[in-house]
Amino acid sequence: MAYEVEAPKYVRLAQTIQQRIEDGTYPPGTRVPSENQLVQAFGMSRPTVVRALELLKRDGWLESRQGFGTIVRGRPAVVERKDRRGSEAFSHDETQTPGRLVEVGQVAVPARVASVLGLPKRAKVLVRRFLVVEDDEPVELVSSYFPAGLVEGTELESADPLSGGTRAHLEARKRVRFDHVTERVSARLPERGEAELLDLPDGVPVLSVLVVARDASGQALQVSDVLLPADRQELEDTYRLN
Repeated sequence: MAYEVEAPKYVRLAQTIQQRIEDGTYPPGTRVPSENQLVQAFGMSRPTVVRALELLKRDGWLESRQGFGTIVRGRPAVVERKDRRGSEAFSHDETQTPGRLVEVGQVAVPARVASVLGLPKRAKVLVRRFLVVEDDEPVELVSSYFPAGLVEGTELESADPLSGGTRAHLEARKRVRFDHVTERVSARLPERGEAELLDLPDGVPVLSVLVVARDASGQALQVSDVLLPADRQELEDTYRLN
């Protein structure tokens, strides 16, 4: 079972600065605001600001240059690789992805999705479930959930494969804008139907990547549960040594 807890203040501040780097507020090569300016702007203590800046330096977003202060480096290449799973959940073209659409329709919202979408238990949502197959072997099951009101009158309700990706479709049809994505990774045993689709023996767990796309106000627009067979995955991460 996975639990969600609020991140520490310095992590939340680091995420805010990171978002400002990505949206161009702090362009690469420029100086970030001073510690005093950040303390005043965000109402946080100096130790919190210092820890947030050190975290961003460690992960490659910022660097210290003698005589210049703290400089924006931009989005690290390793982050591009780590975030690819999330962005693919909203941009993959079903007509071009190897595999098949296995379910489209209204379902009772799963508990793990209800809280993210801000919906009560037993509320109805639209699900699109796509099984990715490579070399005749199922490698990924993507279940994408949408608030019922958001998809009315769109092709998301169609049982035909969707071209162009769900993000592009919703932004064009509903005039919404995907602003940022968050991910939560956990491990669990698959439900019976999931195990059958992924051709998993009894007792083999799956990695669940719960990917949430939100607009600028923080409202969730789409939640995708990406299931990966644990016996077919080799995960790799890269980090800097202090």
